This record gives sequence, structure tokens and C-alpha cells, in this order.
Amino acid sequence: MSTRDRILDAAEQALREHGIVGATTKRIARQAGCSEALLYKHFPGKEALLLAVLLERQPTLGQALTRLRQGAGQGDLADALTGFAVAAVEFYTRAAGIASGVLADPSLMAGFRNMLAESGRGPHVPVLALAEIIKAEQGGGRIDADMDAQAAAAMLMGACFHRANLSHFVDLPEDTRTWAATVVGTLLRR
Repeated sequence: MSTRDRILDAAEQALREHGIVGATTKRIARQAGCSEALLYKHFPGKEALLLAVLLERQPTLGQALTRLRQGAGQGDLADALTGFAVAAVEFYTRAAGIASGVLADPSLMAGFRNMLAESGRGPHVPVLALAEIIKAEQGGGRIDADMDAQAAAAMLMGACFHRANLSHFVDLPEDTRTWAATVVGTLLRR
């Protein structure tokens, strides 16, 4: 395993065990079996390390969006969107610890925002990608052409984010797939 991978593993573990405040670079370096100086050779700062954990170690929406894109115009659209919604809930559920910690620290948030802007990434990107997929499905006649694709994408992603957030506070009454199928069914209703 490379030093970079050891650092990412240690950062992920420290975040899980100690939260974002307790996941100091000193603790992460110690868990990775390296010095803080070596950690900073691989990552310019804590923001970059957190972004790498989020992008490389958390479930991503990229693969789920790719599956939707590749399946456009084929198969059961409701099932495909349901699978995507399940992946989105899983992503938001696992990313919540990092996201809430970043939001709670103004200097970390400022650094994170700058990194996202420079890299062209951010929480808005999957919404835009989903809107494009919805537009393609509208073009193929599988989704109501009068639906606002951007609003539909925002509603589905917002519902997934909300469910993930709720799951940290309460036991939800139904499994995620059943919930997602209901939300997608409502979205696709004509």
C-alpha cells in the first residue's frame, strides 16, 4: 500500500472515530505511520485531504450517473432512477460527517469552497448532470416534456439529501429502495 493510501485510510478512520475536529493532521499522520511533514507532501492541507477522502473513499455519484447516462432510452426508467436515488442516499449518508464538519468550520469551509471552485466540482454538479439525463429522457419521450428538468433533478437530489440527513436522527419507517421507488414514481407521474 502506498503512503498516500495509508494516509487516506487513516484520515477516513480518524473522521469516523473522532469527527472532523478530532481528525487532526497529527492524529492522521500517527495512524498512517508517517510524519506530518510526509502527510503534507501528499496533501497541501487538511482541506485537500478531506476532499480526497470524500472523492476517493466515499461512494460516488459518478458511477450512478454514468449508468443512467448509458441506459438512457433503454430499460425500465423508473428502476434506473430508483437505483440512482438509492446510490445518492448512500453517498449523502456517508458524506454527512465530513460535510457537517466542513460547514461548522468557517476557515475550512472557505478553503473547501476555493478547492471546489478551482476543480470545477461541488454539490451542484450531480444535479446538473441529472438534469441533462432527464432532458435526454424527455427527448426520447420517456419523461413528460413539459417537466422542468432542472427542477426535477433538484427535487430528486434534495429528497435523497433529506432522507440521508433524517437517517442520522431517526429510524426511518421503510427501506431506502422502497422509499426511492415511491419518490421516483411521484416524479414520473403524468
